[in-house]
Amino acid sequence: MPVTLHPVDRAAWEADAQARSDLARIYADAPAERLPAPVDAFIDDHLAAGHAFLCARFNDRLLGAVAVRDDGTAWWLSHFCVRKPTRRRGVGSRLLALVSESANAEGKPLRAEAAQLQMADQVLLSRLGYRLTRDGDHYELILPGLDKETHR
Repeated sequence: MPVTLHPVDRAAWEADAQARSDLARIYADAPAERLPAPVDAFIDDHLAAGHAFLCARFNDRLLGAVAVRDDGTAWWLSHFCVRKPTRRRGVGSRLLALVSESANAEGKPLRAEAAQLQMADQVLLSRLGYRLTRDGDHYELILPGLDKETHR
């Protein structure tokens, strides 16, 4: 069964007990210094602000997630995390590839603030085609068909 993209917004969070449990497990596996608050508060605050999580789903379970904030111009990615038992199996790369496909369908470039990324995240994004902007404040992936100058 392939890894698929599964969005979790406030409505999905409230309606799907399995998604709630899986998303909490994903971020419980994150090192404490990577989250700005305890897991439940972090997830709740992100969703309460009207943002979402895009998750990697396999066999009806969420295995990885990335927090997404749509500012109207671009999707800002943060807080990448994959469950410990699933790390080093390509789930993170596959998740980001699926996020790229979804953003491309929406006509949105992808961005991630450089200051929030650990070295491993920076390496992964670079390998996937993200480039550090000239001013060095964020990584950006301009998808095919999007005009780079229009999406600054």
